[in-house]
Amino acid sequence: MPRFKRLSSTDITSKSSPLDPVTVADIAAEKALTAGLKKLYPDADIIGEESVAQNPDLLKRLKLPGKVWIIDPIDGTANFAAEIPLFGVMLALVEQDEVLAGFLHDPVCDDTAVAIAGGGAWMVKPDATRHRLRVAAPVPVNQMVGTVSWRYMQEPLRTHVLHRLDRLGSLADYRCAAHQYRMLAAGQCHMQLFRRLYPWDHAAGYLLHKEAGGYGRHFDGWPYIPSEVDGGLLLASDEDSWLLLQQALLL
Repeated sequence: MPRFKRLSSTDITSKSSPLDPVTVADIAAEKALTAGLKKLYPDADIIGEESVAQNPDLLKRLKLPGKVWIIDPIDGTANFAAEIPLFGVMLALVEQDEVLAGFLHDPVCDDTAVAIAGGGAWMVKPDATRHRLRVAAPVPVNQMVGTVSWRYMQEPLRTHVLHRLDRLGSLADYRCAAHQYRMLAAGQCHMQLFRRLYPWDHAAGYLLHKEAGGYGRHFDGWPYIPSEVDGGLLLASDEDSWLLLQQALLL
């Protein structure tokens, strides 16, 4: 991690707002990952968070025939830029809007959460040992621990949800979807709610959670697909827990 804790003020800029930073490390990492994946999978398309920021039409490739790699070079850029060691790298392999594989890497601990469609969810350590990931056992809503991302919600949904957060047991915000998904799949929390659904933030994590036994849907109950960036995403330990959360927070 040659850039971590070594960024100058000119190495950090913003995209859509000051709350949406990008660093020279994001851009360099995406270029390196793109080059490496292109060498290994020359027939696959590759889209990354920073390339889509320059050309939003790249997202249309997710619905087309053929495999597509989705890259989030640094998830948790705000933490990275603030020298907080809580960030990750996420890769997802998608074909016609179906997530086939997901990889959520923690560069600090050098371990990777891996999900293969139909093959389970695993934590792979630096020495290549691995253990299976399983979501937490269901609990009542008032005992659930999790995260709720309300920043991008529009009114009146935003106020509606905020007024109901006290129905949950405990909440936290790590500013890093990669680690939040890893925690959810490992049974270290019970639920997560997201509003904005860019595929580099969610495709890999959604599959990891699903393969760990979890249940996730858009707010209205429709299945998640990577090309759909609206509609929100609610994730829980099982379908019954999901329905209870939908009733408690959204309806």
